[in-house]
Amino acid sequence: MPRQSASLDRATPERIAEQALSIVDHDGPTALSFRTLASALNISVASLQRRCTDLAGLLDLVTDHLAARLPDIPPGTDWASTTEARFTALYALLTDHPGLVALRGARPWLGPQLLKRLVEPQLSDSLAAGMTPNEAVVAYRRLYLLTLGSASFVDHRDPKAVQAVTRQALAALDPEEFPTLTGQLGSVLPALADHEVYFGALRQLIRAADPARTAATPGAPPG
Repeated sequence: MPRQSASLDRATPERIAEQALSIVDHDGPTALSFRTLASALNISVASLQRRCTDLAGLLDLVTDHLAARLPDIPPGTDWASTTEARFTALYALLTDHPGLVALRGARPWLGPQLLKRLVEPQLSDSLAAGMTPNEAVVAYRRLYLLTLGSASFVDHRDPKAVQAVTRQALAALDPEEFPTLTGQLGSVLPALADHEVYFGALRQLIRAADPARTAATPGAPPG
């Protein structure tokens, strides 16, 4: 019993999440397994399974651990600034940990910390700003999908590698069949890992949905 208790003490949710992130960030998503993680934590696989029964549970634990880092927005901040701050922070978390994003795949991000620090306050602020419930949900979904999609398909930590892979693929194209792609490499390649592509799109969505702007423009479509 004492050995088991000490093992469980070492297997706190925080330690599990941090060690799992370290493995994924340094060795890639395929390196994460219960055996590898338990060995790194110096605990048994059984002790680890008591905290998170399977890989899905482990990924949920890690995701929620990260979501706890999302910012608290000071009361009284305008809707547009609040929204940009929240989703910019989410984007930063996702792009810092592309291996975790790849492992989660299409699984929904529904942990209590994410719901508490992103979804609930964002919807609440949207309603308080004058949106209808449907407008608030649609605006949130657009912003969330933009953020998740922008972080999912490129490892922003290594833009040179991203550009090299794309350059190689485009070099194999027939310039007569693909004149635009092969002739515009100077524009195509830098945009692949340019964070401003996301930030610009985020601000466009926020401006389109901002209740303060739509209220000031009679007949403007809702966000």
